[in-house]
This record gives sequence, C-alpha cells and structure tokens, in this order.
Amino acid sequence: MTTTTSIDVITKAVDQSLSSNTIIQLHKTSTKIEDKRLSSHMFDHILQQNHLFVNRELLRPSFIPEVLPHREQEIHELAQILSPALNHETPSNVIMYGKTGTGKTVVAKHVGEELRTQGKAMGKQIHFLYINAQLIDSLYKILQYIGQQLINNTVDVIPLNGLSIDTLFAKITQRLDTQKQIIIIVLDESDKIKTNDDALYTLTRINEQLRQARVSLVCISNDLNFTEHLDARVKSSFGHENMVFAPYDAEQLQDILRERAKVALKSDSIDDEVIPLCSALAAREHGDARKALDLLRVSAEVAERNSDPKVTRKHVRLAQKKIESDCTAEVIRSLPLHSKLVLIAIMKTKKNHREAGISEVMTTGEVYDYYKSQCEKAEYDDLTQRRIADFIAELDTLGIVSARVISKGRQGRTKEITLATPVTQIMEILQEDEMLKDLLHRNLHNQRRLI
Repeated sequence: MTTTTSIDVITKAVDQSLSSNTIIQLHKTSTKIEDKRLSSHMFDHILQQNHLFVNRELLRPSFIPEVLPHREQEIHELAQILSPALNHETPSNVIMYGKTGTGKTVVAKHVGEELRTQGKAMGKQIHFLYINAQLIDSLYKILQYIGQQLINNTVDVIPLNGLSIDTLFAKITQRLDTQKQIIIIVLDESDKIKTNDDALYTLTRINEQLRQARVSLVCISNDLNFTEHLDARVKSSFGHENMVFAPYDAEQLQDILRERAKVALKSDSIDDEVIPLCSALAAREHGDARKALDLLRVSAEVAERNSDPKVTRKHVRLAQKKIESDCTAEVIRSLPLHSKLVLIAIMKTKKNHREAGISEVMTTGEVYDYYKSQCEKAEYDDLTQRRIADFIAELDTLGIVSARVISKGRQGRTKEITLATPVTQIMEILQEDEMLKDLLHRNLHNQRRLI
C-alpha cells in the first residue's frame, strides 16, 4: 500500500511538472508568435501615413538636376574652358572658389557629364573623374584611384599601399598613355590634400610624361586664398583659370527650392510661406543651397512623421532645431585628422591657461607648439604653422572656435583663439575616433600641465 501510494505521488508530481513545463513552453511559443505578429506589423502604421514625398532623394544636395537656376553663366564658362577636349586638345586647369553650398560641385559634375556624353557621341575618348579630397586625401590615394578608375581588367590591380610614389606614378602614366584620350580630374575640397604642394605639383606636371593622353585638373576649394598657400613652383606649373561662385541670395534660393519641390514633393503639400522661410534662413548663413535643401527636406519629413497634411512654418522651425543640434557633432566627426589634432591642442592649451590662473584666450603660436608636441608623441607627421593657421580659420568659420585677428603694432598681427563649443561635447565626439582615444586620455586627463 505504501509502495503504491509513493508511486501515485511520484506520478502525480511528474504529471504536474510536465503540465507546468507544457504551460511554460506554450507561453513561450505564444510569446514568440505574438512577437512575430507585432514585428510583421511594425511598419504597417508607417506605410499607412500620409506621404508628402514623390522622391525625397531629389531634395538631397548630392542629386544633380537637369536645370541649375542662377548658375547658367558658370556652366557656360566652364563648358567653354573644357570644350577643347572635344578636339583632343588639353583644356586649361581650373580653380573654382566659393563658400559651401554655392553650386561648385554640382556645376562641375553637370558640365563633366555633358562633356563625356558629347564626347561619346563624337567618338572621342573623354573621361571625367570626380575625387573628394576630404576622403581621398593624399597623392598616393589619388593616383591609385585614377589608375583603378581607368583599369580595363582585374589582373593589373594597383594596391592601396606598398608602392613608392615614383613607381606608382610610372604605372599610372603608362596606363593613361595606352590610347588617345582626355582625362578631366575634379579635385573637390582640394585644400584638404595632405602635402598639398607636392600632390598638385605632380598632377600638374603629369602631361610632360604623356604622348597620347592629356590630363586637365579642376580644383574646387572653399578657401578664397587657396592659391596663396601654394608653393611658387606649383603656381608656375598650374597655368589655371579662376572661377568664383558668389553666394546665393534669398530670392535665388527660393527659385532653387521651387524647382526641386516640383519634382520631389506632391503638389499642394507645402504652405506658400515655407519656401521663403527656408530660403531666408539659409541666406542668413552665407547663401548655402545645401542647407536650404536639407531644411526643406527635413521639414517635410517632420510633417510626414506627424501625419500632417502639409508642411508649415511650424515644421520648418522644428526641422531647424533638429538640424542645428546635429550639425556641430557631424561637422566635428567629418574633420580631417589634423583639424582634430588642432582642436585637441586648443582644448589642452585652454586647460593649461585655466590651471595657471590666466586668461583662456590663446594665440596661434601656443596652439601650434602643443600641436607639434602631440604629433611627435603620436608619431604623426606635423604640418606647417601656416597650414595650422588655415585649420584654425576653418574651425572659426564652422563656429567651433572663435579666432579674432588683433594687431600688436610693430610685432605684427596674431589671432586670439577661444573655444566656442563646450569641451565636454567636443570630447564626447572625438572619443568616437579610435585613432584619438589614447591621445585624448593622455593629454586631457593624465598629463601634467605644461609650463
């Protein structure tokens, strides 16, 4: 009897355990099914929202439209300069100046594509290569990119590193000279090229090594004093023509936005006052068409996410706040390495001044001295003080620092530099860069104050 009872108890316990496990398993299965059901319907309500866009990509600065309002003269001028390529004659080198968002890049790409299309129709070999020197920022990388763009097979691949400049240059000229052709090379952000003088000197002298092919350079720079910083030998070999792009005014920006809005947004999707407001806000900051386009696009995105039927002034103001909050972070992230090193030097000099109980205002010389010392410790090749002064001026233009030129009488002029952005914000952004983590920690936390 006892044995039977024990067996019954054990059996009952097992049944309860199985029942419990089954319930748990059923619950887990049910949860998974529910999660899957929720996941499958995650985007349903988004897809059912009121859509304001026909194609939002058409409001991005990277889009090259067929019509470029208020840049007809610049298009005609650049086309005239590059037109000898259609007769297999070498076009003049060109430098295009202007503030960010004044249409330099879009004009260069527009004319380049038209030239290539016309050349193909005439049976001419014309290549148009666009290079963003903020990303492809050294002579080796530029030559390697040119070679790879013109390669006709997968065997003769040029390595990303490992060759001497002389060897690489010889391979590129040999490759270019295989046939009668014209190569137009656009160097956007050309003032960002490392060892700028050497790179431009090499590229401007490349035709001396060619018999069949010819190369022409189009340099794009936001720095109106770009050529003043170049070595005399580079200026001599450049033989360039200048094109200056003036900022757009508010009315011109309105025309640009209206043209884009026609193709990018649904009809009657924006209030009449939206485009004038976007244009006025962008014109206030150097007539930047990129900012105007971004502002209109983000305004429409905000309205769309709120399921609002139209874009209004309210959406523009919300978009402006959103863009401005992200702007500083994006600008600092996109800075080249040496600009970031200059920023670290400014922060460290500020810290030293504060610890010494003196004004936190600093000079270019002080920043340069510290910049050189950290380059040495990190085993980076340092740039000249003139280049560092250019980086400081750029940081001032971007609003990250304030650099005010003052006169010291017979001692000449200098810049008084102060940070215009909180150190904590800069630190948080720069620490995302793996190359700078150790340097930041050593410089701004552990290192003793420099005397």
